[in-house]
Amino acid sequence: MIDLIETARKIAPSLPSVKYVFFNTGLEMKATKDHVKATAEKYGVEIEEVRPKVGIMQAVREHGVPFVSKIMSAGLEGWQKKGIPLTIADEYAQAEDKAAKRRELGERFPKCEGIINFLCCCNSEGEPRPNIQLVINSSKYMRDFIGEYPPDFKISAKCCDYCKKQVAHSVQKDYEMIITGERRDEGGMRSVPRKDNTGLCFTETCNGQYRFRPLYYVSDKDKAWYKERFGIKYSDAYEVYGLTRTGCCGCPISYKAVEDLELIQPYEPNVVKAAWNIFGKSYEYRRKYNAYKESRMVEEKKKKKNVDGQIELFDFLT
Repeated sequence: MIDLIETARKIAPSLPSVKYVFFNTGLEMKATKDHVKATAEKYGVEIEEVRPKVGIMQAVREHGVPFVSKIMSAGLEGWQKKGIPLTIADEYAQAEDKAAKRRELGERFPKCEGIINFLCCCNSEGEPRPNIQLVINSSKYMRDFIGEYPPDFKISAKCCDYCKKQVAHSVQKDYEMIITGERRDEGGMRSVPRKDNTGLCFTETCNGQYRFRPLYYVSDKDKAWYKERFGIKYSDAYEVYGLTRTGCCGCPISYKAVEDLELIQPYEPNVVKAAWNIFGKSYEYRRKYNAYKESRMVEEKKKKKNVDGQIELFDFLT
């Protein structure tokens, strides 16, 4: 993105100046920090380093560790704080009048609307919503897993709020336009419209700021072509370690977090050690969840196969 912007500025020198900022969460690879420095030198620009007021270690210690996704982490954080029993999901599932049951649950657990919807996989009107990202079973069998193996640690994604969002908001508030490098091909929340991003590539917010995502429609193939054509060098995290994404180093929201740490280990063992110290409980819990999910899927497959076999035998005999 910096290459694109600085190339445009050479073609049109009258374009306004651009301020570049690197948000250092406090758990960054040396490869990333070296790349930031090398990029600033290559393009002759300043990249200001900004650190959060509350670091990752403190945020995790006070609030909890991320698990699976930001949405899952927020839902489970609310569930842990409010102490709502998972059995309300069974009550809701067995109720003939789901709207009435949803109202009754809201009265029984006031100021817990979001948590009730999250656990029961429904909306506030009592309508089932089992296939959206905002519910616990958006991760297969998660409610059953949590019920059988309750977490013995606090879960939260507040570290993202403290180390990224709050820092970004404090820096961005005084600028006319915010430029970020999000791409639709990265998937997840980046691939769907948001209230500040209805146009996806360029939009004006309610406070009059402009948001520009010049790479939004750049595909993986486009990016690979651009890298080759213009000789772009990525950080050693990609070129040497072999990572395909970096993001927040060691963040357990990535399903490849442990695998990526193994790639980093030969080059930056201290960073890997720090990540395990901060996020280790979440790594282990996700490993347990993955094994549970795989086991359940195998059981379901066997049951389906047995049922299909019985039907075929019955058809043959008749």
